[in-house]
Amino acid sequence: MPAGVETPADLRDRLADLRYLADDGLAIAAFLALRLSRPLFLEGDPGVGKTEVAKTLAVLLGAPLLRLQCYEGIDAAEALYDWDFPRQLLHLRATEHADVDADEVMRAVYGEDFLLARPLLAALRTSPSVLLIDEVDRADDEFEA
Repeated sequence: MPAGVETPADLRDRLADLRYLADDGLAIAAFLALRLSRPLFLEGDPGVGKTEVAKTLAVLLGAPLLRLQCYEGIDAAEALYDWDFPRQLLHLRATEHADVDADEVMRAVYGEDFLLARPLLAALRTSPSVLLIDEVDRADDEFEA
């Protein structure tokens, strides 16, 4: 919770300081989400300010804004994480003639150094962070599940 924000009205005022005018309902919902460390789900027509509130909250919290743009055909690897295959191959080639334990090499290529964090994993690793999952209605049913 940002310093000096003790009530939904305080949050509304801080958002206004950042040029985002929130109504009482949004201020209460955002305040409770922040206070309880829970997600804030927003829905509405295009252009009503859902993305802008995420950007403004990120600025207010001093947190990165991580964005997952959903679309038809998006899969888990694009949302969670993926492997840096070119780096893995280079590492394998660099160690194939070295006197290195094969199990150690395998553990290394599937370790954190070769992991590409996508928005969901990046949000879990970064605290605080603001994760914007945009256009979730455009994702396939399999992805939503």
